[in-house]
Order: sequence, then structure tokens, then C-alpha cells
Amino acid sequence: MAAGTTAPDTYEKKWRSHPQLRWLSSFLQREEQVFLILSLVIGALTGLVVVAFILVTERLGAKLYPAGDAAAWRRLFMPIAGSLTMGYLLFRYFPNARGSGVPQTKAALFAHNGYISLRTVLGKFACTATTLASGIPLGREGPSVQVGAGIGSVLGRWLGLSPEKVKALIPVGAAAAIAAAFNTPLAAVMFALEEVMGDLHAPVLGSVVLASATSWAVLRLLLGNNPLFHVPAYELVNPLEFAIYALLGVAGGFLSVAFTRILLKVRAYFLSLPVKGRWWHPVVGGVLVGVMGWFVPQALGVGYTYVGSALNGSLALKLMLLLIVLKLVGVTVSYATGNAGGIFGPALLLGSMLGGAIGTVAHQLLPGYTASSGAYALVGMGALFAGIVRAPMTSVLMIFEMTRDYAVIVPLMIANLTSLFIASRLQKEPIYEALAHQDGIHLPSSAERGELSQRTISQVMRRMPQVLSPQMSVIEALGQMGTTHLRVWPVSDKERFLGIVSRDSLDAAAAEAEMVGGPDRPLMNLVKTVNVPHVHADQPLYVALELMSKAHLDVLPVVHRANAQKLEGIVTLRDVLDSYGVDRTEAN
Repeated sequence: MAAGTTAPDTYEKKWRSHPQLRWLSSFLQREEQVFLILSLVIGALTGLVVVAFILVTERLGAKLYPAGDAAAWRRLFMPIAGSLTMGYLLFRYFPNARGSGVPQTKAALFAHNGYISLRTVLGKFACTATTLASGIPLGREGPSVQVGAGIGSVLGRWLGLSPEKVKALIPVGAAAAIAAAFNTPLAAVMFALEEVMGDLHAPVLGSVVLASATSWAVLRLLLGNNPLFHVPAYELVNPLEFAIYALLGVAGGFLSVAFTRILLKVRAYFLSLPVKGRWWHPVVGGVLVGVMGWFVPQALGVGYTYVGSALNGSLALKLMLLLIVLKLVGVTVSYATGNAGGIFGPALLLGSMLGGAIGTVAHQLLPGYTASSGAYALVGMGALFAGIVRAPMTSVLMIFEMTRDYAVIVPLMIANLTSLFIASRLQKEPIYEALAHQDGIHLPSSAERGELSQRTISQVMRRMPQVLSPQMSVIEALGQMGTTHLRVWPVSDKERFLGIVSRDSLDAAAAEAEMVGGPDRPLMNLVKTVNVPHVHADQPLYVALELMSKAHLDVLPVVHRANAQKLEGIVTLRDVLDSYGVDRTEAN
């Protein structure tokens, strides 16, 4: 179903016309007031859903792994059965519920006009609960983001809000989800602005704060004021520790790069396989996790219990080092093969194990100059989160809210910035942008997001351009071009954009055919299909000008961010110059 033609839209028109509901229709015309009230509703509903997520996952997991029953066959069989069941559900019923949920949420915001279907919301909940309960080592926080954003999208469309308002509800739902999932309302606000919106000054700040606080309040009301981790008081024993924290940041940066590269390479391989067999891909991750769980039970699940042990300094060094290796392999392969689940939780676990290991060694070598290993495990969580997710401010706020201790801020900032610097140098593309790019979705970069309020290509592009068919001959193509001034034309097969062809190449081909007396060449032989210069409708106009200059073209195809084979229009040099008030005599 297309983003702009949804069943809820039709239903909304029907109930608005009902005579007894006209007062409600009149109220809904005041979008600003509706938006604030809707933020409260989204926060409350998302909080309830996250609580349900926690309870369903824990209780289903308790049934699959009964307390006291450590039978090896369960550790081997349950991940395989869970991934097989979930893989079929994703392939057959919920294709848009794959992955962590954060790239899909950003794609909904920037490429799909805020559209997330109710089916995707339900499928994300069901498939992720099945995945986590069966022992696959992924997290619930990323999927919660997509579910929360989806609740906002569904309610906004159902109430008939404008597309811009529906899009604005995406970060509202995302913030509410993180606030409840981590029990960190301030970090949730920062995540919605820093990672989802890419703009710390976004105009939806008030609504994001409101939804985050409401969701957090619902969590506390239903589950009590229990932090995600119980962390002992932190203390800085000696200034020498700052150097060790910097070293921890270096190690965190390299581990973040290894995590990202392994995940992307394995995922690229499985995406290259035939689509019809995609239902069984998650089983590869399930088998790997099951085999690891057979020998090392601690390899199952996201492992928050072991994070708590590392934070309290009660985990053995050998086990921490072993879990770094096992979780690195298990998480990346499980995610890359298509299991539903996020990487927030695994990033925190890897960070705590890395920090705990480095802290243990440092405390053994310098017992009088270093704190216990738990302090390093805490800072390591932030360093891995910053290096993998590339949200350093969210990381600092999240760890601070978990500890409520200002003393941790400076070591955390040192490790975070060091990890972020190394990770961004060695892995240029952030993980969520790289994942979206693998799916054919071109999200705007952080620089572009700050420029989307400028004059954009959508304001001057030609929405319904004339196109050439690849089945045409060269003479037919020249005839259709006629006397137009355009030197480049797009070539499209029905609704699939194939590439571009220049008038010069057509003229040369026609002259060659006339000279040798041979048959007219088919147009498809002359079409440029590889590395075709193109732009997106929401990009600033100057991007089109720079690309035209670089490619020596006066026409560029405008393609959809979520599908590069969908031609939305063309933008010409003449149209761009006209928009800036440059007339033809000045241009010449």
C-alpha cells in the first residue's frame, strides 16, 4: 500500500463527515493543540507497549527456559526454533518488521512521509518477542523505537493530521520508547533529537519531552522505580585513571569498528542471495547461537544479568573476554541474517565486558591507583554505545541517568570521544546509514538534515517528465525529443528508471547508421545505467548545481530516497537558475 493512500485515511474521511462527530472534526482542525494532546497519548500508549514487551519477553523466555532446567537440548533447539518461526512470520506477513527498527524509523521520517503501518507495529512486537525469548542475543530497545514511532504514525494518520505533523510524531514516539525501555527520560529526548532527527534544535522538542516523561511515568507506575542496572557508587581514585579511560576509549573504538564491519559484510552477503529464500536466513543465526549456547550458556540472550555482574565487579576476567568474542560473533550474525532485534543492548553488553576486562587488568597491576573493575565496565558501556550508534551525547546522559553520579561524567566523556573519533575515522559511514543504504534507502546525511529547511529541489523539479522507452530506436527517440532544449533525457521502462541518454550520443548514433547504411540502433544500447548522477527531492538546490557542474549535465533525474529506480521527476539547470531570479540573458 502506498504511503499516501492508506485505509485509515479513507476511514478518517467517513467519520469526519458523521453529523454527531462534527464537534470533534472542528477540534481536530487546531493541529497545534491536537499535537500536544497526541504527544501525551503516544507517550502513555508507548509506555504500556514497552511494559508489555518486557513482561511478554520475560514470561515467554521463562517458559522456554524453565528455572533450574539447564538442559543442553533447550539451549541448542530453542534459538533454532525461534529464529525459524520468526523468519517465516517476517517473510510471509511482516516484511517491514525486519532488523532493529531504528533505520526503518529514520526511513519512515525522511523517505516515507512518516508512514509506518499498523501491521508493521504488530509484527515488530510479535517477531521481536519471539526472537528475544528464544535466546537470540539481540535487544528490545531498537524495536521499541519503531513500535513507538509506528503508534504515532498510525494515530496521526487516523486523526487526519497533515503529512508534516505525522512526520513530526515519529521522533515523539521514538523518544517515548527509549524512555521506557531504558528508564532514562533525558537520554530518550537526546536520542530522538541527536540520532532520529539529527537536529538538537528541532521544533518538536516540547512534544518529545512531553511524550518521554509520560512514557517514563507509565513505566514507573506499572513496574516501579527499578533502574535497568544496579550500579555501585563510582569514585576516581587517582588522576592516572584518566589515561586508562582513554585507553578504554581506544579499545572501544576498534571494537566498534569490528562490530560494524562484520555485521555489514555478513548482511551484504545474505542480501545478495535470492529473495525467495529469505525466510530461512535467520535460522543461520539461530543455529550459530544454539551451538554456542550448547557449550557456553552465557552466550544466550542479550545478557543484562552479566552486565549487572560486571558493573558490580563480580564477573571473572576469562568469562568477560569469552563473552566479548561470542557476543561479537553471535550478535552480528544474528542481526545480519535477518532476526528481529536491536543492537542497543548488545552494544551495552560488549562495552561492559570490554571495560570490565580492562578494569580488572588495571586493578591487578595498579591496585592502589585504580577503582574497581565495575567503574570501567560502566564507562565501557558508554564508549561502545558512542562508537557503534554514534550518539555520544545520548550515551553520556544515559549512563548519568543510570548512576545519578556526576563523578562519572568526565571519564565517560574521555572514553566516549576517543571511541567516537577512532570509529568515525576507520568506519566513515555510521551503522544505521549503512544499513539503510544496503536496503536501497538513501537517508540524508547529518549535514543535509540541517539544510533541509533551505530551498529544495522539490520546489523546482518537474514532477511528470517526458521519458524515453528503452524499446525505442534512436530515430524514434530523436523524434520524441523534437526541438526541446534538453540535452539529456531519462529512460524508463514502465515505472522503473533505467538511466539517462544524451542528445549528442543519439545524434552520433543516427549519423553513423546513415553513413554505413545499417539498421537503426536500439536506444537501450546507448543508455548510461551505471553511476547515473541523480538527486533527491528534499536536497538543497545547490547540491543539484554542484552535481550538474561536476557531471557536465544540464538535466538531472530526481529519484526516491527509498527506491533509486523510482523516478520522481527531473530538475534542469534552467529551472534552478529561474528559481534564483537569473534570467536567460544574464545566464548567457
